[in-house]
Amino acid sequence: MLYYKVMRKLTFILLIIPFYLASASELDITLSEVTDNLSEPWGMSFIDDEKLLITEKTGAIMRIDMKTGAKYEIEHDLNFYYYGQGGLLDILYHDDYVYVSYSEDRENGYSSTSVARGVYDEKRISFKNIFQAEPPINSGYHFGSRLVVKDGYLYATVGERGEGMIAQDVSNHPGSIIRINLDGSIPEDNPKFTSNPDWLPEVYQIGVRNPQGMAVSPFTNKIYISNHGAKGGDFFGEVKFAENYGWKHIGWGGTNYIGTKIGDGSAWKPGFTKPLWTWTPSIAVSNIVIYDGGAFPQWKGDVLVTSLKFKTLYKLKFENDIVREQEVIFEDRIGRIRDLEVNSKGELFLIDSSGSASLWELKNNGGIYE
Repeated sequence: MLYYKVMRKLTFILLIIPFYLASASELDITLSEVTDNLSEPWGMSFIDDEKLLITEKTGAIMRIDMKTGAKYEIEHDLNFYYYGQGGLLDILYHDDYVYVSYSEDRENGYSSTSVARGVYDEKRISFKNIFQAEPPINSGYHFGSRLVVKDGYLYATVGERGEGMIAQDVSNHPGSIIRINLDGSIPEDNPKFTSNPDWLPEVYQIGVRNPQGMAVSPFTNKIYISNHGAKGGDFFGEVKFAENYGWKHIGWGGTNYIGTKIGDGSAWKPGFTKPLWTWTPSIAVSNIVIYDGGAFPQWKGDVLVTSLKFKTLYKLKFENDIVREQEVIFEDRIGRIRDLEVNSKGELFLIDSSGSASLWELKNNGGIYE
């Protein structure tokens, strides 16, 4: 036990040594561990700067004391299915309610991306479903799923569960962006009621594969997503009313895993929503943040992008809805990066996705090296 503690402390010391960006003018930034021993964490949401909620894919909802790193488990009654890529997924605290997206056990091996809401309590939260993706599917793949609130509406990303062209079938939810009221009722100005009568009433946009990132821009109030391609074709793009990203007619520059073409091999076609940035090979993109904070003033307006596959935090220079360039902030420091969140001070926190994961703070020490 003593050996374990000594080795852990040495590892931590090594991790917080400043490391440098690959640009000409480099920020002096460090990673420091806030808390550890998290079991496959997936989503995060601040209650306030002193309390953070984290979902563990394996089933727990944890409250983190940001001053001490202490962890407290909140009991819940979600009927989740921990299988493959499924389990508890994203979490969002908003106006005394907690929203959770999760793979719901629909019996006999079938599951759906579902969203539930409950009144926040530090000991136990009773949840009620406000959305279930239909139909339930017997698959452990591609649940999505991120949550944001914009203008009093809840948006959720729903993966296509590995079913490909189901993302073009408007009589199903998988492979789409969902927009509902905060209580689960359906907005009267959703596409079904205004322009696309064949669509399901909750569907706002279609044609996505496995969108595991979503953010509202604090500058334009637009919503953006990150989406997994297949073998190549991960992308960053805007959520747009009643539009279609094209999966699986197009693969955004990627191919099927066996190397065959997706559709006719086109990266994009007129009539489909065009991504703003793509990655080939795939980076296994997870959550995104459009940064607006005081801790990293040099990054104001830029997009921070997490990568599972390459264990990298990327920054996209983002101006006037155009990605100008990409930069690596750090790579291979904390493992597969699942999520990042920003508190009210602009301080930046990240989680990796392992079975013994940690919550990390990325700190700007103020120095700039020429």
